[in-house]
Amino acid sequence: MIIALPKGRILKAATPLLKAAGIVPGPDFTDDRSRLLRFTTNDPQIDVVRVRSFDVATFVAFGGAQVGLCGADVLMEFDYPEIYAPLDLGIGGCRISIAQPRGSTLSDDPARWSQVRVATKYPSITRRHFAAQGINADIVHLHGAMELAPVLGLSHLIVDLVDTGSTLRANGLEEVRTITHVTSRLIVNRTAFKTQPERIGGIINRFRQALASGTTQTEG
Repeated sequence: MIIALPKGRILKAATPLLKAAGIVPGPDFTDDRSRLLRFTTNDPQIDVVRVRSFDVATFVAFGGAQVGLCGADVLMEFDYPEIYAPLDLGIGGCRISIAQPRGSTLSDDPARWSQVRVATKYPSITRRHFAAQGINADIVHLHGAMELAPVLGLSHLIVDLVDTGSTLRANGLEEVRTITHVTSRLIVNRTAFKTQPERIGGIINRFRQALASGTTQTEG
């Protein structure tokens, strides 16, 4: 069985939970010099792969991994029908927010907007949010450095994942609205769950018991 894990802050928060669930990757997993992407664990029946957070859902949806740890933002963006998310892990807490340059007058009367240009790595979430208000979102699709877009004239607003907000403030932006709050979820491939119910169900139960023991590390 393959479990897909996201690189970065979610992985750091998930490490105690993985251990509590009885899944401990080999020493190369925490070696920054290692070029490996797939790692054995203390369980001979389980390997883990370490991929970009945005790719975890894709690996699970297409069967490259049967289980994964994934932010709810990624699930909302891609909305894969092949994925079942049975557990909220309560880690990686943050929010998807709209931000604009400090002092901007654009938000004075949103009811009058008919179209707005938005830079984001979440085009689907952004379009749905603004469409619900009758606003056409002209998307500038970026994968990083979103905060530069309004400053350099690429967009009026950004929609991005926000934790403390310090990066926004450092670049002269301010949050004006929260679209949704986000935590990380345990996700499984639906086909794998149907064909291997005992194995997949066993993994789900291990994580459920780890959560019940209070082994979480919530980030704000």
